Amino acid sequence: MEKRLRSSLRSSAEEFLSSAGKINLKSSKSTLKTLIHAIPASSPLSSSLPLSLHRSISDSILSFRNLLEHRPPPSPDLAKSPPSKRLRRSSRKNQPNSQKIESNFTCDKQETLEKLQILAHIVFLCVSHPKNAFLPSDLLPAVQSLHDNLVLFESDSNLLLETASLCEVYWKENLPGREMLISQSLPFLVSKSLTSKRKVDVHRVYALREAFALLDFEDESIDDLKLLLMRCVIAPLYLKTEDGRRFLAFMVGLSMQLLKEALAMMRSQIPFGRKSILEAYGEVLFRAWKSAEGELKDEIENGFLQGLIDGAIHASSGVFGASIRRILGGFVSQRITDGVEKLLFRLAEPVIFRSLQVANSNVRLNTVHLLLDLFPLEDPDATKEVKDTLLDKQFFLLERLLMDDCPNVRVVAVEGCCRVLSLFWEIIPPSTITKILTKICDEMSHDICNEVRLSTLSGIVYLLGNPQSHEVMKVLLPRLGHLILDNGLSTRVAIMDLLLFIRDIKTFQFNKVVGLDVLLSTLANDQPQVAQKITRLLIPSYFPSKVSIGEACNRCVTLIKRSPKAGAKFCEFAVSEGASLKSLMELVKALINLVLSLEKLDADQIEGLLAAASSLCNSLVGEPCYNDALKELFSGGKVKCLFAAASTGCAQSSVFNIFSAVCPEDMASLVEECMHVITNCSGISENVELQAEVRSARKLLLSCDGFDDMFEAQTKLLQKTAYRCHVKFGIELPKQRISSGKRKKCNSVKISAKWKHVSGKNASDFEEDYSIAVGIGWQIKDFLVSEDTRKAVLGSQALELPFLALKVISEVSILQCVCCEYMETSPLLAYTALALHMTLQNINIRTSECSAKKKDRTDSSSILERTLLDETVDHLLNCTEKLLAADDAGTSGNLPANSKQDNKKVNQAEKQKKPQRDASGSNTDGSPHDKQKMTSKKVKMLTAVLKFIVDSTAMGFLSHLNRRCLSFTSSYVKHVIFVLGQQYFEGQQFKEDNLKDSIICLKSSFSYAAKLLNLILKDATEASPPPQEAFDLANDMLDLITSFEIYLGSSFAAHLAAVAKSWLPDLILALGLGSILRHTPVESTYLTALSHVKLHYPSWPLILAKAELFEMKEVNPDEDDHEVSDPEEFPMFKKFIEMIIPLLKRNPNILDAVGVIFLTHSVVGLERKDFALVLGLLHFVCVKLVGQEDKTWNELDMMLSSLPDIYPQIEREIEEQSNEDARQKLLSARVLLEPVWLYHSYETGRFTVMEE
Repeated sequence: MEKRLRSSLRSSAEEFLSSAGKINLKSSKSTLKTLIHAIPASSPLSSSLPLSLHRSISDSILSFRNLLEHRPPPSPDLAKSPPSKRLRRSSRKNQPNSQKIESNFTCDKQETLEKLQILAHIVFLCVSHPKNAFLPSDLLPAVQSLHDNLVLFESDSNLLLETASLCEVYWKENLPGREMLISQSLPFLVSKSLTSKRKVDVHRVYALREAFALLDFEDESIDDLKLLLMRCVIAPLYLKTEDGRRFLAFMVGLSMQLLKEALAMMRSQIPFGRKSILEAYGEVLFRAWKSAEGELKDEIENGFLQGLIDGAIHASSGVFGASIRRILGGFVSQRITDGVEKLLFRLAEPVIFRSLQVANSNVRLNTVHLLLDLFPLEDPDATKEVKDTLLDKQFFLLERLLMDDCPNVRVVAVEGCCRVLSLFWEIIPPSTITKILTKICDEMSHDICNEVRLSTLSGIVYLLGNPQSHEVMKVLLPRLGHLILDNGLSTRVAIMDLLLFIRDIKTFQFNKVVGLDVLLSTLANDQPQVAQKITRLLIPSYFPSKVSIGEACNRCVTLIKRSPKAGAKFCEFAVSEGASLKSLMELVKALINLVLSLEKLDADQIEGLLAAASSLCNSLVGEPCYNDALKELFSGGKVKCLFAAASTGCAQSSVFNIFSAVCPEDMASLVEECMHVITNCSGISENVELQAEVRSARKLLLSCDGFDDMFEAQTKLLQKTAYRCHVKFGIELPKQRISSGKRKKCNSVKISAKWKHVSGKNASDFEEDYSIAVGIGWQIKDFLVSEDTRKAVLGSQALELPFLALKVISEVSILQCVCCEYMETSPLLAYTALALHMTLQNINIRTSECSAKKKDRTDSSSILERTLLDETVDHLLNCTEKLLAADDAGTSGNLPANSKQDNKKVNQAEKQKKPQRDASGSNTDGSPHDKQKMTSKKVKMLTAVLKFIVDSTAMGFLSHLNRRCLSFTSSYVKHVIFVLGQQYFEGQQFKEDNLKDSIICLKSSFSYAAKLLNLILKDATEASPPPQEAFDLANDMLDLITSFEIYLGSSFAAHLAAVAKSWLPDLILALGLGSILRHTPVESTYLTALSHVKLHYPSWPLILAKAELFEMKEVNPDEDDHEVSDPEEFPMFKKFIEMIIPLLKRNPNILDAVGVIFLTHSVVGLERKDFALVLGLLHFVCVKLVGQEDKTWNELDMMLSSLPDIYPQIEREIEEQSNEDARQKLLSARVLLEPVWLYHSYETGRFTVMEE
């Protein structure tokens, strides 16, 4: 091939080009380069080859044009069908004529493009000839032909690149005619840089930047290139690379139109641009401004930068303002450049000082950010006196901003002042420095806002980065020491960061800022984040690595003796702060030997030493070598000696933790001690130290496989208490057995016989036994939290025994909670948690009574088998019904006048066998305080039951008991309302502690009740609509909110309303979902709602009506109301209802279903002659719910169906009413309904005159 090319080159240029057009370019590039570069300048080819190239290129382009113009149309069959498989050679002869034509066209096109590629490459070799054998002017026609037809070559990327490279060479080498080769090549190169996303393509565009100046950007033909350039403005590659930013800066200076469009594009990116992108825009703008002149510079300054400064001041959010300031940062960072300082001063000075003093805190915040970025704002052309005056003004404003009303402004001002002082310390007068720092340390460190105190510390740390500030700060830093006791955790962490920072500065002593005693106290009692930093601060002093191990251990022991709790915490974090395990092992030996020595130590010191040793052992046992060393350390009877030295519960807890981690050989002697701790657990619910001790003892028993013995001992104690409950209160002991597919069946035994062997004490010791049972109940619930102990409990073969005992104790706890002050919820919580986990593990306990009932069934297949959870829920609901019924029956004589509900239930309860009450063991004397205390306990019990029901329902276990669960919740809520009203009318003042506990429980109960509604409504369908009890519960919950406001005040009602806000959709759906899902006639649905409202009329519509009337100014404020003493506007309930209105308006169906409830209440009001109720509810419906502008009530069919019972009755009452006040209310009510009534009477014919 090379010989043929060489031979043709000797013949003529035309023959050479003809031969070259037949070769493969990729494999022949080196050959062509050798041949072309070997042509000398004296050769005839230096003049003939360029001419031949031009002719060949022109002919090839002409042929290519002809091919494109006469391209055959696509075959209809091919256009409609997918491509077929490649035909065999024998079948190709039979191809349709259209396919042959298409195939020939493709081949001709490809051959022409390949030939043009070869010719373009030859031109490139000629242009780049090392000895310049060819004149660029001779080659220009060929190059220009390729350039002018670049658009034709869009299907061949290689030919495009060859042509563009030729144009680049002409431009870079400044060859004649280069300006004729840019109109097509520049758009191609820009487009390629945007699509390829390679830095080298951006560099190529930048290298040709001067060529863009030759283009007329005002001409319409260049619009496509302008669009490409605008894409460059937002292309990340251009903004990330240096060449890209330089090109953009050059490009925006080409014309005013380009500049304006580029600035508009930048402005549009500010709200959501990344930090790097915005900073790149700042750099581009600065470079463009620096090189611009005349109108272009004026457009950047006054048209864009001035707008940025105004936008930075009036930004709607802090993020938006920060984004604007990032662009301005391109000028601020170059303020030493000539003209920049003057520009910033001219643009900012007229607005910045005025904006710092406006009323809008958001504007002040944005402006102080801008001032700090521009500080010091000064006119470089002004005199020194003017500059000093302006600087004093800025410091005056900064000091003023330190005391701004807005905390966010103060935060920025504090940090900004510290930054300004650090950066410009040398030029600021000492008096100004002292004044500002004194205000920061004395006043801002005591600011009421935690963020301001936090910014004080972060600002001081930044300031200390300037060594010149150290002398002043040595005096002022001790004034910040109080922040170590700050309420905010973040502030305490920040003060520790400050102490760690100054620890490494020789001129400071951290103990001069915060005293050692305060540090140790904080180390002992604060959160782990703070304690760990204090350990890091103290470890060079109390466990240094640069001294001998013995000396380090002595220092640590000294710390523990000085502050035992702090020393224990110090050892807990020592490993994480870099202490070596070898030195810590020696420290453990020193601590244990000190405890066992005869040295006189007080109990606190022993606690600290053992707690420290416990933490260190937990860190060391992970390494086998140290684990063996620890076992050896505790051999030889040291286990007993160490436990004997532990005289307090905390110390014993630490001993248990040590041995459960290390597991020495002779720790079996501690099992009895652990059992003693676990079984003597009275008062554990409120005793955190005892809880820790019990957990440690349990951990030790688990480590030596003693869990079964421990659980058996606890079970016996529970059985003893259950038997005493049977003796004292007559509670029946169950006879039950375990049944599970996973367990071995055991014979049925009389459990009651097993209870009697524990009755060794007198009945007078019942309170003590019950207290122990409470502690064991707390432990069992705690067992179920941890996975290991949960498996052990649920795997116990005797699990039924503690469960049955807890069942009896829980029943007593519920029924006697109003009589016995010592009753607690722990047994109940353990009972419910155990039932739930046993159900999840498929552990079922069947009662003998249940088995007997099953035998009596005639069709057992039609009745679902009761599960353990069913029986537990049934048992608890029976207990709560007895509790509520007995309490209501005992106080029925003191009911408020309007509270006569549940009488039937009370009468039935009286007929039932009542459990005995503990009069001897009761510590109550009937005083209001004791009543409130008992009420608080009762609320806790009922809340625990409700929580269990909701948890079980959420797991899908109680769907068949929905009605009963809803009824219980309604009874509970009604009882709370009853008790609140009773104590209110008796004039009792709620004690703060009792009220606080009750409010917390009631808020939880409200959430549980709403969650129950949510779960039941979520499963409701057309075939299975929600039970009517859901509607009753929603009404009762609304009654509870109004009762809070009536009896406790708006502040307490606000707490409950805040909880209810999250459940608003559920309350709304509960009020109207029955009407939505029931596909019955509209009138039938309305009549059903009306009959139910008449049967169970809630109180919240009365409150809503009164609030509406108060707003309408229809009710006389001086009118006496014996029921309510609070103002009748009910602000909290009114706000709550206002939150419901927009939710209702979103869906017409729900608005109709709930709106008809309000109207049914109006019907009841008409029947009761309560015209104030009627007017108030109709005003709410017509004005707020539907809106007075809607006079048709389209899509509100149920609401319209209720109007025949309201409007005609109002007309009749107006005619019959003699009381003027009542008549006025009825007239006002008629005015509200009249437009709707008349529209449907005369326009739609829905109502008739006869109805009226």
